[in-house]
Amino acid sequence: MIADLKPYPEYKESGLPWLGQVPRHWDSERAKWLFTKMARPVRTEDEVVTCFRDGTVTLRKNRRLRGYTEATVEHGYQGIRKGDLVIHGMDAFAGAIGVSDSDGKGTPVYNVCQPRPGINARYYAQLVREMSQSQWILALAKGIRERSTDFRFEMFGNQRVPLPPPAEQAAIVRFLDWANGRLERAIRAKRKVIALLTEQKQAIIHRAVTRGLDPSVPLKPSGIPWLGDIPQHWSLRRFKFLATINSGQVDPRKPAYRDLVLLAPNHIESGSGRLRAQETAAEQSADSGKYLVRRGQVVYSKIRPNLRKATIAPCDCLCSADMYPIAPKTGELSAEYLLLLLLSQSFTKFAVDASMRVAMPKVNREALADCPLWFPSVVEQTKILDFVGRESAPIGNAISRLEREIDLLREYRTRLVADVVTGKLDVREAAARLPDEVGPDTADDAADLGDETEPSDEEAAV
Repeated sequence: MIADLKPYPEYKESGLPWLGQVPRHWDSERAKWLFTKMARPVRTEDEVVTCFRDGTVTLRKNRRLRGYTEATVEHGYQGIRKGDLVIHGMDAFAGAIGVSDSDGKGTPVYNVCQPRPGINARYYAQLVREMSQSQWILALAKGIRERSTDFRFEMFGNQRVPLPPPAEQAAIVRFLDWANGRLERAIRAKRKVIALLTEQKQAIIHRAVTRGLDPSVPLKPSGIPWLGDIPQHWSLRRFKFLATINSGQVDPRKPAYRDLVLLAPNHIESGSGRLRAQETAAEQSADSGKYLVRRGQVVYSKIRPNLRKATIAPCDCLCSADMYPIAPKTGELSAEYLLLLLLSQSFTKFAVDASMRVAMPKVNREALADCPLWFPSVVEQTKILDFVGRESAPIGNAISRLEREIDLLREYRTRLVADVVTGKLDVREAAARLPDEVGPDTADDAADLGDETEPSDEEAAV
């Protein structure tokens, strides 16, 4: 059905730089005549609603229960109702725009907009997100700092936006619900395969770092409940005697450091140790203390250890204060083998149990220093690393292929949404042929994002 979509028969110039041509029968209007900015009082029963960068606007507890910084005083909070269009004033440029699926309350940085009769809020949520994708919001908004904006209702309200007939707005929403549902199901199916492959890879690593390569090797009790037996000839020593956790922070704004790569947890792929991105301190507008890391040292994320984020520094660089730079004593423990231990199921069990019971779980320096590490000789470490590399390579290749397919599906979905909401493709006939049960597929979408989904930077701070 998607492949059969065609453009509208006639077009006209919209006069809007970010939009281009629109169907000839579409009107346009300023957004302030389509929406009313609300300033409702907060009710006793209202819970916190969060506006995420993926366009989901829902009760905070629906996404996850931990990982937010809670406001000590909810000054200026406002009531939000199901069906409101919510635009994050400081994060709209990154896509934090959507329709609330719940009643609740939100920070004053949100623009809470009630649609007027005949206006489909879900159509305009998709349209304003396209304004974000095209970077029009970023160009319009007053920047208050790097990677943030101040996109208030007055600025949004003065924007002229397309106005399709009400029935056509509904048809567009209906079609996109169906298309997004199909694409999300395909993405989830690939994610499930990735999860199974990841488990298989973890099983290989777990066996290798707890039993070695010889299945007949004699074992001995480690005396550690979360570890169990280990090979009899292996050593068991505390972390602090095998590696140094670097301390002392530097100012990333100084000329000596601003052009260094700055590693943060979001740059590291969970469970694999692979770096997904490298950006300098200047590119990230870093303005608080960071740790200095030497090439070849291990960097381990102390926050949310269940995500298993650690890597080996590819160069002399910096790491965020949310990470520990670790220098192993290479005569006893290689950096590569230490990384394998940090990413293992056994160590992750320790780290999760040792996490401080706060809103953002983290492993403190003292707990990490006292953690027992189990390891063979450096020669055997090398053999284990070679074995894990060989056995994991086909699995890693399959995972990379599936991740690329997911990226392509997401790119296709972004392009499809953009073409449909801006009138480049006509979905009226396709929407009319859809079954009656078509509806948004957001619940599974949010669940699929899992615990790794982060609130926007500003949302985490309020």
